[in-house]
Amino acid sequence: MKALIFDEPKKPVVTQVQMPAITANDVLIKSRRVGICHSDYELLAGNYIIPISYPVTPGHEWVGEVVEVGRNVTGLAVGDRVVGECVIKTPERIHHFGFSMDGADREFFAARPEWLHKLPDTVSDAQGALIEPFTCGYYAVLRNGGTNASETVVVSGGGTIGLVSAAAAIGMGARVIVVDPVPLRRDIAKRLGAEATVDPSAGNAVEAVHELTKGGAHLVIEASGHASSLANVFDYARAEGRVSMVGINIGQKFPVELGKIQIKDLTVRGCIGSPGVWPGAIRFLEQTGINLSPIQTHTFALDDALTALELGKNPQEAVKITLQIA
Repeated sequence: MKALIFDEPKKPVVTQVQMPAITANDVLIKSRRVGICHSDYELLAGNYIIPISYPVTPGHEWVGEVVEVGRNVTGLAVGDRVVGECVIKTPERIHHFGFSMDGADREFFAARPEWLHKLPDTVSDAQGALIEPFTCGYYAVLRNGGTNASETVVVSGGGTIGLVSAAAAIGMGARVIVVDPVPLRRDIAKRLGAEATVDPSAGNAVEAVHELTKGGAHLVIEASGHASSLANVFDYARAEGRVSMVGINIGQKFPVELGKIQIKDLTVRGCIGSPGVWPGAIRFLEQTGINLSPIQTHTFALDDALTALELGKNPQEAVKITLQIA
């Protein structure tokens, strides 16, 4: 079967590999769609946040179809469409699917049923491939009290995680404003239902946010990890507001006025991943009917994965690139 493999850092290849075998406790999954994540580029560069051995097959944002079921498996059947969580607990260690263990950028792979979730019939494959990042944005909102129609939410950073965070807040009824310098991302935010967008390269973003919010946001989602965004998030929030830090900026340092947390009586929460929210996030997507498809700007075949990886380096042209495998 075909697979995308990172043979070593900075060396991606599409090649033939052996078909996986399953045990009595596994299911065999046929990959259907797999998203390319910013973390995949960190993996390719050799800079992932946990130790990794190469070669490795990436792919942790996926939707697939069950094609074989081990004799001890219950609750899943051939033909079920499924998505899967990324943090996998095994007796030996905690694995990151698509990083410390091979991921879904291949035609078939074995999986354990305990980290799989059935995809409702009303949720398309395209939506399914976005469920993993959506759970992260959904968690970023819930982590800091959730939101509702009485609140204004500002999302700083319009990459995939910022956009799915915006979608989650919109689905909860909030008025949402997205701050990002890239026109494509601001356009997608509006298509998702954001009431307004702010271009921080066009002037004072803090002033623009305060003009739109009449005093600041109830909840701010920092989703970019960029120093310029991180320096502004406390200013975007109103007094007694909340700030969720979901953008990754590990190991970098920059000056910030921490006294604003006290002066404004802010609640600041860090969050990573999406522990415990997958079933709720899937039901939320099903019940609200949120359409995440504007986030998927390009789709490529597995054979063209190297071209897809190159395009994904350009944030002016692409947001979420998906590999259609089956």
